[in-house]
Amino acid sequence: MTTKVRPARAGDEAVLAEIDERTWDSTVSPAPPPPPGTPFFDEGARPENFLVAEHDGAVAGYVRLSEGFGIPAHAHVLVLGGLAVDPDRQGLGIAGRLVDAAIAEARRRGARKLTLRVLGHNAAARRVYERSGFTVEGVLRGEFRVDGTDVDDVLMARTLA
Repeated sequence: MTTKVRPARAGDEAVLAEIDERTWDSTVSPAPPPPPGTPFFDEGARPENFLVAEHDGAVAGYVRLSEGFGIPAHAHVLVLGGLAVDPDRQGLGIAGRLVDAAIAEARRRGARKLTLRVLGHNAAARRVYERSGFTVEGVLRGEFRVDGTDVDDVLMARTLA
């Protein structure tokens, strides 16, 4: 079994939307899922913002990299703004491969820092990020109300220098 990470292509849209739909729940996002038929790619989420993992030749997951605030003073920081792995392929190390590829791509783009936000109760994702060198830089306590419970928003980052 082999996993390779490559830049996303427009033709990946349908399978990435399916992965998004299959992985979207209250443990990974406080926002409601996009309505069925919502395009995966749009003006703010173009294929060039994504890396895709292929496992044994099939698209198995993605990671999204984007600008932070879009101002010159923040140009050295990129944001890991989404990570998903096909539920049938979770537990194979694909998420870690995607995060490590995002780190390499952020460096290639000249970033000196990579940040992300993760829900406090998403322990599996937090472990993946920690294994790739991310550390907690802050916690917004009770930032979201999810399924009747206050949930922390954990801010994590990794320096790339």
